Amino acid sequence: MNDAAVGQRRVDGRTLRAERTRRAIVDAHLALLEEGDLKPTAERIAERAGVSLRALWTNFKDMERLFAAAGARLMERQLAEHRPVPPELPLPQRIEVYCEQRARLLELIAPAARAARLREPFSAALRHNRTWYVTNAREELERLFATELTRTGGDREATLHALTVATTFAAWSMLRDELHLDVAAATAVLRRTVTAMLPGETPGGGTGADA
Repeated sequence: MNDAAVGQRRVDGRTLRAERTRRAIVDAHLALLEEGDLKPTAERIAERAGVSLRALWTNFKDMERLFAAAGARLMERQLAEHRPVPPELPLPQRIEVYCEQRARLLELIAPAARAARLREPFSAALRHNRTWYVTNAREELERLFATELTRTGGDREATLHALTVATTFAAWSMLRDELHLDVAAATAVLRRTVTAMLPGETPGGGTGADA
């Protein structure tokens, strides 16, 4: 093996080790959030990851960069768990499948979302993450319920705003953390809310709004 190949192998090895260290730190941060530690210190994160505090700061420089990396990991998990709901399904079935999946995804991000609320006013990275989640949720609603939103006529934007609020974490937190509903009961409320907001077809083939 020539010197160039040896050098490249060493660089590749260092890069791989750095990636493993970064992943361990992000995983440790998310694990602590899931356990209820909503403001884990850098020392606790490093200890949980099995790395030195120096290694944490070498890889992330500051907590903002760690928040950004943790947010990116959660986005990856959410996208991996997401299954597009077929828009050709009848409305009641679309709502059923959508709300079941939405509940699962909201539970997935819940620990990080609860922690983010404490730091968002001081963190551009966390505000960016929240904007991504809200935008992503809104776009899915627009795609999945395009026909029903069109039927609302001049109320389309207001209906879309209401649906976005009802299906994002602020409302889910109210159901789970303030009203203390379990996941099944919170999902039932979510389903009822979405159903009430969207005009369905009447037996005669018109819409609920025409009745």
